[in-house]
Amino acid sequence: MRAVFSVLGLLLVVAVIGLVAKKQLTAIAPTAPVAVSGATAAGSTPQNQVQQMRQAAEAALQAPRAMPDESR
Repeated sequence: MRAVFSVLGLLLVVAVIGLVAKKQLTAIAPTAPVAVSGATAAGSTPQNQVQQMRQAAEAALQAPRAMPDESR
């Protein structure tokens, strides 16, 4: 009897996680880029997106860190 409740509980947890995951995935579904007068939007190609992310990562690495005050 205990095993039956354990299996049912596990199935219930898996179902809840599946529903939450499905809801999250549909919330971030990709949308088609809106073209302005036939031109593609800037950064719409995967190569441009990769380049932008690389530049953002390099800029973040180049920014100096704030050092703590050592007056104590």
